[in-house]
Amino acid sequence: MTLSHAEYQAIAAMLTPNGQAFIDGQFCDAADGDRFETTNPATGQILAEVAHCKAADVDRAVAAARRVFNEGTWSRAEPEERKEVLLKVAQLVREHTHELAVLESLDTGKTINDCIDEIGGEVPNFFQWYAELADKTFGKIAPTGPGAMALITKEPAGIAGAVLPWNFPLVMAAWKIAPSLAVGCSAVIKPAEQTPLSTIRLAELMREAGVPDGVINIVPGFGETAGKAIGLHNDIDTVSFTGSTEVGRMFMRYSGDSNLKGVGLEMGGKSPFIVLEDARLNDDLIEHAAMSAFWNGGQNCSANMRQLIAAPLVEEFTGRIIERVKGFTLGDPLNPATDIGSMISKDHKELVMNYIQSGVADGAQMTMGGDSDLPGYFVEPTVFQGVTPEMKIAREEIFGPVLGIMSMKTAEEALTVASDTDYGLHATVFTQDIDRALHMTRSLPCGTVSVNGFSEGDIKTPFGGYKQSGSLARDNGTEALEQYLQTKTIWVQTATD
Repeated sequence: MTLSHAEYQAIAAMLTPNGQAFIDGQFCDAADGDRFETTNPATGQILAEVAHCKAADVDRAVAAARRVFNEGTWSRAEPEERKEVLLKVAQLVREHTHELAVLESLDTGKTINDCIDEIGGEVPNFFQWYAELADKTFGKIAPTGPGAMALITKEPAGIAGAVLPWNFPLVMAAWKIAPSLAVGCSAVIKPAEQTPLSTIRLAELMREAGVPDGVINIVPGFGETAGKAIGLHNDIDTVSFTGSTEVGRMFMRYSGDSNLKGVGLEMGGKSPFIVLEDARLNDDLIEHAAMSAFWNGGQNCSANMRQLIAAPLVEEFTGRIIERVKGFTLGDPLNPATDIGSMISKDHKELVMNYIQSGVADGAQMTMGGDSDLPGYFVEPTVFQGVTPEMKIAREEIFGPVLGIMSMKTAEEALTVASDTDYGLHATVFTQDIDRALHMTRSLPCGTVSVNGFSEGDIKTPFGGYKQSGSLARDNGTEALEQYLQTKTIWVQTATD
């Protein structure tokens, strides 16, 4: 249920965000007492002081996670027990949807509508879905002769570390926490330093649901402190990271410099939106084109900023997309009428503006958008025409509300341009020809290809990238469980007489 602007403001006024770490079932300060501030990027208002965790705090969290893992109160519990607790987590998230959504909107600058959709829908659904898988994960028996029995079983990997991004804080927390706990791991979670508050509150709800002390630990801090400590820790068995490709490389190095822990990476993207000449240029296509670039203010790793349009359709497409983008409302994220909120920080707004300026300098035509005079860190939704493949805005991830239109003569040219990137996360293709659709989907080197609509799939489908967008690991689907499991062979000699 959507509330009014005034009702969301009233919830915001009543919140007293907790910025403490959560270790071994208790809220606590950092060991050295250090703190940092988290602010509302739409207003600059300080929301809370947050514990600045470092290596000593990660050590405490890992020790608690290892103790409870070895005790077996969660790791060796009946899977039905884990299932019931995680279902309770889902229920509590649903009961606190408006509180969590307002908290997330304040901390991120995301629109309240997006936060309600994510926290009222996606987050509890992830806990529920993986809870239901907890007692449905099976091993297998390998074929042998009569002298042996070969069992292939799956066991929890142990301690799972997770390092989260700032663009979807609670959704990404659910992506990592739900499958890792469902299989019996304990977890140490570092939320992004820009957006720690909703994940800290989630830990409190998980304790209320009955998750044993030490199973879930939240260590807010910076990448170079808490994040690095997780990556280098010799008693963490696997790490799942979502963020930039640059930092993903660091986690690979951290693994090599420590205990060779498993590392799952979901990183950047430069995803194309391809419209072939036989596509129906209707309202649905235009809506998908606009939302693929501007959803969450473009702060989305699978954003389809590169829009590769068949040359005969470019003029009509451009006119219609400009009219649609003019309809977006930029402003107060707590107002349900707002479509696009703020950038996450002053530094990130400056980064996005630098990309916009580079587009102009490289010769692309900025049809609309640019800087905003609103207080806070807002960027107007921006549309470029005449983008060419060598331009910086066509090659690098912008992570902001920018859409670039590129004219393509043929489907093969579109495929060549779309594939000419270091990234391989997502692509969208519009065509009415099923043969061409299948050709494009099979030829595009990326983890998800959506046909005749922009979509990342849903909870049942794995999400991750090719090339520098990710590793072999995947989030979502049953495939996500593999990050948090290890395989054991049990070979039993049997009597033959």
